[in-house]
Amino acid sequence: MKDGTGLGEAYGATLERIKAQGGGKTKLAMAALMWICHAERALQVDELRHALAVEIGSTVFDNANAPSIGVLLGCCQGLIAVDKESSTVRLIHFTVQEYLCAHPDLFSHPHSVIAKTCLTYLNSRQVKGLPSHPPPGHQVMPFLKYSSRYWGMHANKEFLVHVGALALKLLSLYPDHPSAVSLLEQVLPAGYPLNASSPHGFSGLHCASFFGIHQLVAALINAKGYEINQGDCGGNTPLLWAARNGHDGAVNLLLEREDVDPETPDNEINTPLIWAAYNGHEGVVKLLLGREDVEPNRPDDEACTPLFWAANNGHEGAVKLLLDRKDVDPNHPDGSGRTPLRSAAVEGHEGVVKLLLGREDVEPNRPDNDGNTPLLCAAHGGHEGVVKLLLDRKDVDPNRPEDHGRTPLRSAAVGGHEGVVELLLCREDVDPNRPDDNDRTPLGCAAVEGHQGVVKLLLGRNGVEPDRPGKDGGTPLGYAAAKGHEGVVMLLLGREDVELNRPDDQGCTPFFWAANNGHEGVVKLLLGRKGVEPDRPDKDGGTPLGYAAGKGHEGVVKLLLGREDVEPNRPDDQGGTSLFWAANYGHEGVVKLLLRRKDVDPNRPDDNDRTPLGCATFEGHEGIVKLLLDRNDVDPNRPDKYDQTPLWWAASKGYDGVVDLLLGREDINPDCPGENGRTPFVCAAMNGHKEVVKLLQARISAKSAFAQPPSQL
Repeated sequence: MKDGTGLGEAYGATLERIKAQGGGKTKLAMAALMWICHAERALQVDELRHALAVEIGSTVFDNANAPSIGVLLGCCQGLIAVDKESSTVRLIHFTVQEYLCAHPDLFSHPHSVIAKTCLTYLNSRQVKGLPSHPPPGHQVMPFLKYSSRYWGMHANKEFLVHVGALALKLLSLYPDHPSAVSLLEQVLPAGYPLNASSPHGFSGLHCASFFGIHQLVAALINAKGYEINQGDCGGNTPLLWAARNGHDGAVNLLLEREDVDPETPDNEINTPLIWAAYNGHEGVVKLLLGREDVEPNRPDDEACTPLFWAANNGHEGAVKLLLDRKDVDPNHPDGSGRTPLRSAAVEGHEGVVKLLLGREDVEPNRPDNDGNTPLLCAAHGGHEGVVKLLLDRKDVDPNRPEDHGRTPLRSAAVGGHEGVVELLLCREDVDPNRPDDNDRTPLGCAAVEGHQGVVKLLLGRNGVEPDRPGKDGGTPLGYAAAKGHEGVVMLLLGREDVELNRPDDQGCTPFFWAANNGHEGVVKLLLGRKGVEPDRPDKDGGTPLGYAAGKGHEGVVKLLLGREDVEPNRPDDQGGTSLFWAANYGHEGVVKLLLRRKDVDPNRPDDNDRTPLGCATFEGHEGIVKLLLDRNDVDPNRPDKYDQTPLWWAASKGYDGVVDLLLGREDINPDCPGENGRTPFVCAAMNGHKEVVKLLQARISAKSAFAQPPSQL
């Protein structure tokens, strides 16, 4: 931020007010701003309070010196705030950070001060008195976590004499100091043993190497009690930590020791070279490759070599250094058969792919254990640059499928990667119709996913088969219609060689699937085509209207009922009509639409003699029961094949609302028994439905009273 801007002037004026406070307030505010500006991560409130309470050089930490957050906020004159969600302290705006960084004279050696503060805190009696086994709780000393993890990073940025003295004092207490455990907790994956029964072995030399502070490494490397090749609980040697974190200077110092073993791996068989390659630390890779006793192809426990990891993570510099070695195998696969080229192709690392293809001994078609070639992986990920590099090779097979028959074109089509599809279709030797193990072509796969651009490209290719069915008999049009992809449906309908009513193995046409799944837009498109069969049933006799009604797709039902060639009473193989299924599943809107049709039979039963009213009462759909009972032509007493009437079912299940509606019909028979001879009243009583019993008792009593001679009334 340049001085003279409005914000710059405002921040400058605020700092002047801070300085004008004088004494402790100014010192506290400037220290807080320094910490917030230069900390490696956002600080929790209590972390910052404890950091500001430290007296550099003191052996005692006094918690009473920690300022309250209210005092801090007041001293900083509105430049800092507390984030309520994370409980961290932050600057009010990123431009404050820019302003403070643009004025380095505001803070004298900030990283050195922070390092000394962290080290003083860690060297205090209070921290040293914490147990190291089991790992200490950070609630007791909130600043322990930050100071353990980051003191070395600050020290590396500004290593002054006093910093070195405090650091050596701390490291002399390793591995038993609580900060060693705290650091390992933060940098090692969960599950490593950090307890009394399994000592972690993280020495002072390990720590100095981890942070890469070469002054400390030099001071400790020849000290008594340090084993140069000793591993900690993760198997990490000092050299491995330095290599892992890319500290060239520390690595160089450690390699100068004659007794150092540059190949000692960690617990997962990761060598220093593997870690350096994995993280792209070119300087360290170069140093290690300069050693005759380093095996450049040595794999980890997953059979991944240094080249594999460098390629997988896109570290071009490290890859180049490794490939410059003639003894490096560019085709060495991991345990899953993945080569460096395949891994780089998956991630879309063009530069790495180019380097690998520059090796004459690289195998560009070598598949992994599942049959995935580098080209197929790049196509699947939509990495156009990598695909182009591979296709420029004459020895690359563009049609080679993986173990399930998926070709590069099919993979690109599924992902909707138009650029890759176009590159592949430009090749005359690419088969656009090659199916996978489910007999789905690239066009069929693109249609399923609704990738309109890919479908258009494929349909523009000579020789493509737009109506080729999959193993289930479904065509691209059927797949697109089932998913509701209107744009794809329109493209396919534009082809004369696409059969509009072609059914799949279940007898379902594209129109059937669109109606079944409630895709109104596709239904409209198909209904607008001459020759469409909107009433064509599937193998079970179910019609598009029947399925749309059963699933409650009101818009589709309305469209179909507007067609003269749709029979609304057409039953399926179970005898169920559209009204039957709509009533069964409780779709009131659809029932209303159907009942408006004069040609809809509201009493038509299924093969079990159950009517739409019987279904609605069986399921307890009061709204539909009411709609049906409002029709004078609905028979409320019609029994099913077990002689159970709608009232019998409603009473048996305890649907008092439905029972009340049925009893509202004058023509209802409240005493009609079922197959077992039990009346609705008996069933309700046996099942404990008290409200239903009351309703039936009242109706039966009224009926009996009405049946008595006048003299007995």
